[in-house]
Amino acid sequence: MDTRERESWIELALTPYIGAESFLRLWQHFGSAAAVLAADPQALKPHLHFQAALKHWRGDAARQAAEAALNWEASHADGRLLLLADADYPVMLAEGMAPPPLLFVRGDVASLSRPALAIVGSRHATPQALRIARDFGQALSDAGVVVVSGMADGIDTAAHEGALRGRGATVAVWGTGIDRVYPAKNKALAQQITGQGCVVSEFPLDTRPVAGNFPRRNRIIAALSQATLVVEAAPESGSLITARLAAEMGREVLAVPGSIDNPHSKGCHALIKQGAKLTENLDDIWQECPGLMAASLQHSFGRSPLQNAPLQPSGLPESLPSAAATQEIAGNIASQHGMLAQMGFDPVHPDALAQTLGIAAADVYAELTELELAGSIAALPGGRYQRVQS
Repeated sequence: MDTRERESWIELALTPYIGAESFLRLWQHFGSAAAVLAADPQALKPHLHFQAALKHWRGDAARQAAEAALNWEASHADGRLLLLADADYPVMLAEGMAPPPLLFVRGDVASLSRPALAIVGSRHATPQALRIARDFGQALSDAGVVVVSGMADGIDTAAHEGALRGRGATVAVWGTGIDRVYPAKNKALAQQITGQGCVVSEFPLDTRPVAGNFPRRNRIIAALSQATLVVEAAPESGSLITARLAAEMGREVLAVPGSIDNPHSKGCHALIKQGAKLTENLDDIWQECPGLMAASLQHSFGRSPLQNAPLQPSGLPESLPSAAATQEIAGNIASQHGMLAQMGFDPVHPDALAQTLGIAAADVYAELTELELAGSIAALPGGRYQRVQS
């Protein structure tokens, strides 16, 4: 890829409302990112998931974001703007979801393509759960498995700390711009991770830690990992979103049981009842995920994941540049199809909504996920959804 095409790719990826699916459709139709940016805006309409992108087309926001990203890369020896077209882009991200066209990475990019397991759980974990997360993190790291988490308080931090004690690597996926450490007290931990793994974000520089960003981050945690282990989670925990996304991607889901008196264990117990592997030790993980024992994962080096990237809606939301955009999109969806009004406040199955609204089931699933991430609805057992906001 030449310099002009790379710069065009980065600008297109950072254009507001151009998510992964729209990016891939545009790239496939026009043949290059430079050709997309040179196209008449009217020619773009059939390929855009959100028409609001036209308001920002070739605008100052995308151009300035791209310039800032390139300057950030040039000023950080361990920094990398990783493009979906790059040979070392992690192929796992292209399996089960529309992969982000651009990732900001600090540290060892190769760690994104090694055998990996995600460890997630409560931000307000008990001392016992923190010890368990550290022990699993170190044991997996010593076994050559990359430990993936989100560097949040509680279980995430403990998992990273444990992995750093081992001989292997750990990957932290952020819900902020890569130039913003969150929580701030984990600045030293972030520096350690870049030296023994990497930190990765799909969000533009200077993106703040808005609540809506973190469910979006969770889908990357799930996608990078062959399995997700939940250590202590309440029923409303975001960790359960990670587990559900992992299951929808065909990844294994495991959960550590806890005391029936601990409310933070109820989420794990629910997962186990739904079929997650009850996990007490490494042997349980190896039995459920024998592929993790392999010395290396067959990855994308030498071939572009673009060859396998799904271009149709996958039931997962498009990657967007901010939580504010997510909330605005959720509102657009609701007004476009009247989905929230049709749902009422009773549990409803997506197939019933598709029939009522007269739209494709795949579109319904994608839009329901957008609404869930915006906090307007909640997923229920049995594949049903319920409205939680008026």
